[in-house]
Amino acid sequence: MFKLTRLSFTFVALAVSTVVQADVELDLGTAQRVTQLFAYPNNCSVICFRPLTLEQTVEHYLTQSLQRDGYSRARVSVKTEQGQVRARFTGVPDGYGQPLTALLNTADLAYEGAWLTRAPAGSTAMDGKWQFSWYLFLPLGMALENRKSIELMHFPPDYSLTHYQDYLESATTDRWATLLSANGIPATQTPEYQTIIDIAPIAAPSTAGKDLEGVYSYFSEYQTRVVRELSLHPTGPLPMVAFGAPVRSWIQQHYGQTLGVLGLTQISPAEGSKVAVLGANHPSYIWYAANPDSYDGDEQKADEAGLKVMGQDLSAACWQAGMGQKPASDPNVLLKGCMNTWQVTRKEQTCELFYTSVRELSAEQAKEKCTSASIKPQLKRLKSPLPEASVAAPAL
Repeated sequence: MFKLTRLSFTFVALAVSTVVQADVELDLGTAQRVTQLFAYPNNCSVICFRPLTLEQTVEHYLTQSLQRDGYSRARVSVKTEQGQVRARFTGVPDGYGQPLTALLNTADLAYEGAWLTRAPAGSTAMDGKWQFSWYLFLPLGMALENRKSIELMHFPPDYSLTHYQDYLESATTDRWATLLSANGIPATQTPEYQTIIDIAPIAAPSTAGKDLEGVYSYFSEYQTRVVRELSLHPTGPLPMVAFGAPVRSWIQQHYGQTLGVLGLTQISPAEGSKVAVLGANHPSYIWYAANPDSYDGDEQKADEAGLKVMGQDLSAACWQAGMGQKPASDPNVLLKGCMNTWQVTRKEQTCELFYTSVRELSAEQAKEKCTSASIKPQLKRLKSPLPEASVAAPAL
Protein backbone atom coordinates (compact mmCIF):
# COMPACT_ATOMS: atom_id res chain seq x y z
CA MET A 1 0.00 0.00 0.00
CA PHE A 2 2.61 2.47 1.12
CA LYS A 3 5.33 3.41 -1.31
CA LEU A 4 7.81 3.40 1.59
CA THR A 5 8.69 0.46 3.79
CA ARG A 6 9.51 0.39 7.47
CA LEU A 7 13.06 -0.68 6.73
CA SER A 8 13.49 2.23 4.32
CA PHE A 9 13.49 4.61 7.24
CA THR A 10 15.75 2.76 9.66
CA PHE A 11 18.64 5.16 9.12
CA VAL A 12 16.36 8.15 9.66
CA ALA A 13 14.92 6.65 12.82
CA LEU A 14 18.41 6.20 14.21
CA ALA A 15 19.27 9.80 13.39
CA VAL A 16 16.27 11.15 15.30
CA SER A 17 16.32 8.61 18.13
CA THR A 18 17.60 11.22 20.58
CA VAL A 19 14.39 13.25 20.25
CA VAL A 20 11.84 10.47 19.72
CA GLN A 21 10.77 10.06 23.30
CA ALA A 22 7.20 11.20 23.85
CA ASP A 23 3.68 9.92 23.73
CA VAL A 24 1.30 12.47 22.27
CA GLU A 25 -2.49 12.42 22.54
CA LEU A 26 -4.51 14.64 20.24
CA ASP A 27 -8.18 15.55 20.02
CA LEU A 28 -9.07 15.62 16.32
CA GLY A 29 -12.59 16.92 16.87
CA THR A 30 -16.05 15.49 16.53
CA ALA A 31 -16.75 12.40 14.45
CA GLN A 32 -18.62 14.64 12.01
CA ARG A 33 -15.63 16.95 11.56
CA VAL A 34 -13.20 14.06 11.08
CA THR A 35 -15.59 12.40 8.62
CA GLN A 36 -15.59 15.60 6.55
CA LEU A 37 -11.84 16.25 6.61
CA PHE A 38 -10.78 12.66 5.94
CA ALA A 39 -13.31 12.18 3.10
CA TYR A 40 -14.79 9.21 4.92
CA PRO A 41 -15.64 6.73 3.54
CA ASN A 42 -12.93 7.08 0.90
CA ASN A 43 -14.24 4.52 -1.57
CA CYS A 44 -17.67 3.21 -0.77
CA SER A 45 -20.75 2.95 -2.92
CA VAL A 46 -23.00 -0.05 -2.29
CA ILE A 47 -19.86 -2.13 -1.75
CA CYS A 48 -16.70 -0.65 -0.23
CA PHE A 49 -13.43 -1.10 -2.10
CA ARG A 50 -11.66 -1.12 1.27
CA PRO A 51 -14.11 -1.49 4.18
CA LEU A 52 -12.33 0.68 6.75
CA THR A 53 -13.95 2.28 9.75
CA LEU A 54 -13.54 6.00 10.38
CA GLU A 55 -10.90 5.28 12.99
CA GLN A 56 -9.01 2.92 10.67
CA THR A 57 -9.10 5.53 7.90
CA VAL A 58 -7.55 8.17 10.15
CA GLU A 59 -4.93 5.68 11.39
CA HIS A 60 -4.10 4.89 7.77
CA TYR A 61 -3.21 8.48 6.87
CA LEU A 62 -1.45 9.25 10.15
CA THR A 63 0.67 6.13 9.74
CA GLN A 64 1.70 7.40 6.31
CA SER A 65 2.82 10.65 7.94
CA LEU A 66 4.86 8.80 10.55
CA GLN A 67 6.55 6.77 7.82
CA ARG A 68 7.33 9.84 5.73
CA ASP A 69 8.63 11.77 8.73
CA GLY A 70 11.06 8.93 9.33
CA TYR A 71 9.57 7.68 12.60
CA SER A 72 9.48 4.02 11.61
CA ARG A 73 9.11 2.74 15.17
CA ALA A 74 6.35 5.15 16.12
CA ARG A 75 2.73 4.06 16.24
CA VAL A 76 -0.66 5.72 16.23
CA SER A 77 -4.02 4.49 17.42
CA VAL A 78 -7.34 6.26 16.91
CA LYS A 79 -10.48 5.90 19.03
CA THR A 80 -13.82 7.65 19.28
CA GLU A 81 -14.88 8.47 22.82
CA GLN A 82 -18.08 10.35 23.63
CA GLY A 83 -18.34 11.62 20.08
CA GLN A 84 -14.75 12.93 19.94
CA VAL A 85 -12.07 11.31 17.80
CA ARG A 86 -8.72 11.04 19.53
CA ALA A 87 -5.31 9.99 18.16
CA ARG A 88 -2.58 8.65 20.40
CA PHE A 89 0.99 8.65 19.05
CA THR A 90 3.77 6.69 20.73
CA GLY A 91 7.48 7.11 20.07
CA VAL A 92 7.33 10.59 18.52
CA PRO A 93 8.90 13.92 19.50
CA ASP A 94 7.05 16.01 22.03
CA GLY A 95 4.84 18.43 20.11
CA TYR A 96 4.42 16.15 17.11
CA GLY A 97 0.68 16.81 17.15
CA GLN A 98 1.03 20.57 16.65
CA PRO A 99 1.50 20.55 12.84
CA LEU A 100 -1.37 18.08 12.47
CA THR A 101 -3.65 20.31 14.53
CA ALA A 102 -2.66 23.30 12.39
CA LEU A 103 -3.27 21.35 9.18
CA LEU A 104 -6.74 20.23 10.25
CA ASN A 105 -7.68 23.75 11.39
CA THR A 106 -6.69 25.04 7.96
CA ALA A 107 -8.52 22.13 6.35
CA ASP A 108 -11.73 23.40 7.97
CA LEU A 109 -11.45 26.38 5.61
CA ALA A 110 -11.25 24.04 2.62
CA TYR A 111 -14.37 22.22 3.74
CA GLU A 112 -16.22 25.53 4.15
CA GLY A 113 -15.15 26.57 0.66
CA ALA A 114 -16.26 23.27 -0.85
CA TRP A 115 -19.61 23.52 0.93
CA LEU A 116 -20.26 26.89 -0.70
CA THR A 117 -19.73 25.49 -4.21
CA ARG A 118 -22.74 23.19 -3.97
CA ALA A 119 -26.19 24.00 -5.35
CA PRO A 120 -28.44 26.05 -3.04
CA ALA A 121 -31.09 24.12 -1.15
CA GLY A 122 -34.21 23.52 -3.23
CA SER A 123 -32.48 24.10 -6.57
CA THR A 124 -31.21 21.72 -9.21
CA ALA A 125 -27.65 20.41 -9.15
CA MET A 126 -26.95 22.45 -12.28
CA ASP A 127 -27.17 25.64 -10.20
CA GLY A 128 -24.02 24.83 -8.24
CA LYS A 129 -20.39 24.36 -9.20
CA TRP A 130 -19.73 21.15 -7.28
CA GLN A 131 -19.84 18.07 -9.50
CA PHE A 132 -20.98 14.57 -8.62
CA SER A 133 -17.58 13.05 -9.49
CA TRP A 134 -15.59 15.31 -7.13
CA TYR A 135 -14.33 14.53 -3.61
CA LEU A 136 -12.84 16.90 -1.07
CA PHE A 137 -9.31 15.56 -0.59
CA LEU A 138 -6.92 17.34 1.72
CA PRO A 139 -3.12 16.86 1.80
CA LEU A 140 -3.19 14.00 4.30
CA GLY A 141 -0.52 11.39 4.92
CA MET A 142 2.51 13.49 4.01
CA ALA A 143 5.44 14.44 6.24
CA LEU A 144 4.25 16.68 9.07
CA GLU A 145 7.71 17.67 10.30
CA ASN A 146 10.63 16.48 8.18
CA ARG A 147 9.84 17.95 4.78
CA LYS A 148 12.43 19.42 2.41
CA SER A 149 10.41 21.23 -0.26
CA ILE A 150 6.89 22.12 -1.33
CA GLU A 151 5.15 21.14 -4.57
CA LEU A 152 2.33 23.48 -5.56
CA MET A 153 -0.06 21.70 -7.92
CA HIS A 154 -3.52 21.98 -9.46
CA PHE A 155 -5.65 19.13 -8.02
CA PRO A 156 -5.18 15.49 -6.98
CA PRO A 157 -6.44 12.72 -9.27
CA ASP A 158 -9.54 10.94 -8.01
CA TYR A 159 -7.92 7.50 -7.94
CA SER A 160 -5.32 8.65 -5.39
CA LEU A 161 -8.23 8.83 -2.94
CA THR A 162 -10.68 6.19 -4.08
CA HIS A 163 -8.20 3.49 -5.08
CA TYR A 164 -4.99 4.06 -3.13
CA GLN A 165 -5.89 6.37 -0.22
CA ASP A 166 -2.45 7.84 -0.76
CA TYR A 167 -1.89 11.46 -1.79
CA LEU A 168 1.50 10.52 -3.25
CA GLU A 169 0.26 7.59 -5.31
CA SER A 170 -0.34 8.83 -8.85
CA ALA A 171 1.32 8.82 -12.26
CA THR A 172 2.19 12.48 -11.72
CA THR A 173 3.94 12.08 -8.39
CA ASP A 174 5.60 8.83 -9.41
CA ARG A 175 7.14 10.46 -12.48
CA TRP A 176 8.45 13.39 -10.49
CA ALA A 177 9.91 11.06 -7.86
CA THR A 178 11.96 9.35 -10.59
CA LEU A 179 13.31 12.74 -11.68
CA LEU A 180 14.29 13.57 -8.12
CA SER A 181 16.06 10.20 -7.96
CA ALA A 182 17.85 11.01 -11.22
CA ASN A 183 19.16 14.04 -9.35
CA GLY A 184 20.62 12.07 -6.48
CA ILE A 185 17.69 11.73 -4.05
CA PRO A 186 17.28 8.09 -2.94
CA ALA A 187 13.87 6.70 -3.83
CA THR A 188 13.09 6.12 -0.15
CA GLN A 189 13.59 9.83 0.57
CA THR A 190 11.62 11.43 -2.28
CA PRO A 191 8.44 11.83 -0.14
CA GLU A 192 10.36 14.30 2.03
CA TYR A 193 10.58 16.54 -1.03
CA GLN A 194 7.01 15.99 -2.20
CA THR A 195 4.81 17.80 0.29
CA ILE A 196 1.99 18.76 -2.07
CA ILE A 197 -0.38 21.71 -1.86
CA ASP A 198 -3.19 21.68 -4.44
CA ILE A 199 -4.87 25.00 -5.17
CA ALA A 200 -8.08 23.00 -5.69
CA PRO A 201 -8.24 20.44 -2.84
CA ILE A 202 -10.59 18.27 -4.86
CA ALA A 203 -9.92 14.75 -6.08
CA ALA A 204 -11.37 14.71 -9.58
CA PRO A 205 -11.02 12.95 -12.94
CA SER A 206 -7.94 13.95 -14.93
CA THR A 207 -10.15 15.80 -17.43
CA ALA A 208 -11.59 18.16 -14.79
CA GLY A 209 -8.96 20.90 -15.08
CA LYS A 210 -11.11 23.47 -16.88
CA ASP A 211 -14.13 22.89 -14.64
CA LEU A 212 -12.04 23.39 -11.51
CA GLU A 213 -10.96 26.84 -12.65
CA GLY A 214 -14.41 28.07 -11.62
CA VAL A 215 -14.00 27.15 -7.94
CA TYR A 216 -10.58 28.58 -7.03
CA SER A 217 -12.07 31.66 -5.37
CA TYR A 218 -13.99 29.51 -2.88
CA PHE A 219 -10.68 28.26 -1.48
CA SER A 220 -8.69 31.52 -1.37
CA GLU A 221 -8.37 31.70 2.41
CA TYR A 222 -7.45 28.02 2.62
CA GLN A 223 -4.91 28.33 -0.22
CA THR A 224 -2.91 31.22 1.19
CA ARG A 225 -3.00 29.86 4.74
CA VAL A 226 -1.83 26.37 3.82
CA VAL A 227 0.96 27.84 1.67
CA ARG A 228 2.08 29.95 4.62
CA GLU A 229 1.94 27.12 7.14
CA LEU A 230 3.68 24.47 5.05
CA SER A 231 6.32 26.61 3.31
CA LEU A 232 7.45 28.47 6.45
CA HIS A 233 9.06 25.60 8.33
CA PRO A 234 10.48 26.13 11.85
CA THR A 235 13.96 25.54 10.39
CA GLY A 236 13.46 28.19 7.69
CA PRO A 237 11.57 28.77 4.43
CA LEU A 238 11.27 25.74 2.16
CA PRO A 239 11.83 25.93 -1.61
CA MET A 240 8.69 25.60 -3.71
CA VAL A 241 8.04 24.36 -7.24
CA ALA A 242 4.89 25.63 -9.01
CA PHE A 243 3.74 22.99 -11.51
CA GLY A 244 1.64 23.81 -14.57
CA ALA A 245 0.08 26.91 -16.12
CA PRO A 246 -2.97 27.18 -13.79
CA VAL A 247 -0.70 27.09 -10.73
CA ARG A 248 1.78 29.60 -12.14
CA SER A 249 -1.17 31.89 -12.94
CA TRP A 250 -2.38 31.46 -9.36
CA ILE A 251 1.02 32.64 -8.11
CA GLN A 252 0.68 35.77 -10.24
CA GLN A 253 -2.85 36.49 -9.01
CA HIS A 254 -2.09 36.04 -5.31
CA TYR A 255 1.51 37.22 -5.03
CA GLY A 256 1.94 39.44 -8.09
CA GLN A 257 4.84 37.42 -9.51
CA THR A 258 4.88 36.33 -13.16
CA LEU A 259 6.39 32.89 -13.47
CA GLY A 260 7.27 30.91 -16.59
CA VAL A 261 8.76 27.45 -16.95
CA LEU A 262 12.18 27.54 -15.25
CA GLY A 263 11.39 31.07 -14.12
CA LEU A 264 12.47 31.91 -10.58
CA THR A 265 10.88 34.32 -8.13
CA GLN A 266 10.17 34.90 -4.45
CA ILE A 267 6.88 35.19 -2.65
CA SER A 268 6.03 36.39 0.85
CA PRO A 269 3.47 34.05 2.43
CA ALA A 270 3.77 36.11 5.62
CA GLU A 271 5.15 39.56 6.35
CA GLY A 272 8.93 39.52 6.37
CA SER A 273 9.20 36.03 4.86
CA LYS A 274 10.71 35.05 1.52
CA VAL A 275 10.11 31.72 -0.21
CA ALA A 276 11.96 30.84 -3.41
CA VAL A 277 9.56 29.57 -6.10
CA LEU A 278 10.49 27.89 -9.37
CA GLY A 279 8.05 27.56 -12.27
CA ALA A 280 7.83 24.13 -13.89
CA ASN A 281 5.80 22.12 -16.35
CA HIS A 282 3.09 19.94 -14.90
CA PRO A 283 4.75 16.51 -14.46
CA SER A 284 2.24 15.00 -16.91
CA TYR A 285 2.68 17.71 -19.56
CA ILE A 286 5.38 15.72 -21.33
CA TRP A 287 2.78 13.17 -22.49
CA TYR A 288 0.97 15.93 -24.36
CA ALA A 289 4.12 17.64 -25.62
CA ALA A 290 5.55 14.39 -26.98
CA ASN A 291 2.31 13.24 -28.63
CA PRO A 292 2.63 13.26 -32.44
CA ASP A 293 -1.07 14.17 -32.67
CA SER A 294 -0.16 17.57 -31.21
CA TYR A 295 1.96 18.22 -34.33
CA ASP A 296 -0.28 16.80 -37.05
CA GLY A 297 1.41 13.43 -36.79
CA ASP A 298 4.97 14.73 -37.14
CA GLU A 299 6.95 12.31 -34.95
CA GLN A 300 10.21 14.20 -35.30
CA LYS A 301 8.64 17.39 -33.94
CA ALA A 302 7.00 15.39 -31.15
CA ASP A 303 10.34 13.84 -30.15
CA GLU A 304 12.06 17.20 -30.21
CA ALA A 305 9.34 18.72 -28.02
CA GLY A 306 9.51 15.80 -25.62
CA LEU A 307 13.28 16.12 -25.32
CA LYS A 308 12.99 19.81 -24.50
CA VAL A 309 10.36 19.17 -21.83
CA MET A 310 12.46 16.37 -20.36
CA GLY A 311 15.41 18.76 -20.13
CA GLN A 312 13.24 21.36 -18.42
CA ASP A 313 11.77 18.85 -16.00
CA LEU A 314 15.13 17.37 -15.03
CA SER A 315 16.47 20.90 -14.48
CA ALA A 316 13.52 21.77 -12.22
CA ALA A 317 13.90 18.54 -10.22
CA CYS A 318 17.64 19.23 -9.93
CA TRP A 319 16.91 22.67 -8.44
CA GLN A 320 14.33 21.22 -6.05
CA ALA A 321 16.73 18.49 -4.90
CA GLY A 322 19.61 20.91 -4.46
CA MET A 323 17.61 23.52 -2.56
CA GLY A 324 16.05 20.84 -0.38
CA GLN A 325 19.46 19.48 0.55
CA LYS A 326 21.09 22.89 1.04
CA PRO A 327 18.42 25.57 1.67
CA ALA A 328 21.05 28.29 2.02
CA SER A 329 22.14 27.85 -1.62
CA ASP A 330 21.76 30.74 -4.03
CA PRO A 331 18.61 29.78 -6.00
CA ASN A 332 19.72 31.54 -9.18
CA VAL A 333 23.20 30.05 -9.24
CA LEU A 334 21.80 26.59 -8.55
CA LEU A 335 19.21 26.89 -11.32
CA LYS A 336 21.82 27.94 -13.88
CA GLY A 337 23.97 24.99 -12.90
CA CYS A 338 21.04 22.58 -13.17
CA MET A 339 20.07 23.86 -16.60
CA ASN A 340 23.65 23.54 -17.80
CA THR A 341 23.84 20.00 -16.40
CA TRP A 342 20.73 18.60 -18.08
CA GLN A 343 20.58 20.71 -21.23
CA VAL A 344 24.30 20.82 -22.09
CA THR A 345 26.77 18.56 -20.31
CA ARG A 346 24.43 15.59 -19.72
CA LYS A 347 22.08 16.06 -22.66
CA GLU A 348 22.66 12.49 -23.85
CA GLN A 349 21.40 11.21 -20.49
CA THR A 350 18.40 13.55 -20.79
CA CYS A 351 17.75 11.97 -24.18
CA GLU A 352 18.03 8.43 -22.83
CA LEU A 353 15.64 9.16 -19.97
CA PHE A 354 13.11 10.51 -22.44
CA TYR A 355 13.25 7.48 -24.69
CA THR A 356 13.13 4.94 -21.85
CA SER A 357 10.40 6.60 -19.75
CA VAL A 358 8.21 8.19 -22.44
CA ARG A 359 8.86 6.19 -25.60
CA GLU A 360 9.40 2.99 -23.58
CA LEU A 361 12.54 1.89 -25.39
CA SER A 362 15.01 -0.41 -23.69
CA ALA A 363 18.12 1.15 -22.19
CA GLU A 364 20.20 -0.24 -25.06
CA GLN A 365 17.80 1.09 -27.71
CA ALA A 366 17.68 4.50 -26.06
CA LYS A 367 21.47 4.72 -25.88
CA GLU A 368 21.77 3.80 -29.54
CA LYS A 369 19.13 6.39 -30.46
CA CYS A 370 20.76 9.14 -28.42
CA THR A 371 24.23 8.61 -29.87
CA SER A 372 23.04 8.48 -33.47
CA ALA A 373 23.89 11.25 -35.90
CA SER A 374 20.20 11.94 -36.56
CA ILE A 375 19.48 13.02 -32.95
CA LYS A 376 22.45 15.36 -32.46
CA PRO A 377 20.82 18.42 -34.08
CA GLN A 378 17.84 18.05 -31.73
CA LEU A 379 20.09 17.78 -28.69
CA LYS A 380 21.86 20.98 -29.68
CA ARG A 381 18.48 22.73 -29.60
CA LEU A 382 17.46 21.58 -26.11
CA LYS A 383 17.42 25.19 -24.83
CA SER A 384 15.46 26.62 -27.77
CA PRO A 385 11.64 27.17 -27.68
CA LEU A 386 9.28 24.21 -28.04
CA PRO A 387 7.93 23.45 -31.52
CA GLU A 388 4.51 24.98 -32.03
CA ALA A 389 1.72 22.48 -31.41
CA SER A 390 -1.35 22.28 -33.62
CA VAL A 391 -3.78 21.90 -30.69
CA ALA A 392 -4.02 23.75 -27.39
CA ALA A 393 -2.34 22.24 -24.35
CA PRO A 394 -4.67 20.84 -21.67
CA ALA A 395 -5.12 22.56 -18.31
CA LEU A 396 -3.26 19.96 -16.28
